[in-house]
Amino acid sequence: QVQLVESGGGSVQAGGSLRLSCAASGRTFSNYGMGWFRQAPGKEREFVAAISGSGGSTYYQDSLKGRFTISRDNAKNTMYLQMNSLKPEDTAVYYCAAGLLRSAQSMGTIKDAVNSWGRGTLVTVSS
Repeated sequence: QVQLVESGGGSVQAGGSLRLSCAASGRTFSNYGMGWFRQAPGKEREFVAAISGSGGSTYYQDSLKGRFTISRDNAKNTMYLQMNSLKPEDTAVYYCAAGLLRSAQSMGTIKDAVNSWGRGTLVTVSS
């Protein structure tokens, strides 16, 4: 399996921006659809965004379109999540996920699409 390590979380005021990174190792990165999920305190983990292995296709939670942008650099084995106009309700632990040969849409719609998870990085947005 691919190993995943998130970074870039932290505390920011509402309206601010953060960029999360997910570094992958252990397997051919481009073979994996990649995604971001998040879990807020007291809530279930939810899908945020996903990107295909080539980076040519992306898929977002509808409510986050326009504020969040997912991307990847296969030469660096790294995926990113640019988060703009952050709101207090974006406060959560953000998890990186990988699905072998999965499309972007399947990462967000198929329950068992994810093969590997990172440990998460905390994002706190204050009002």
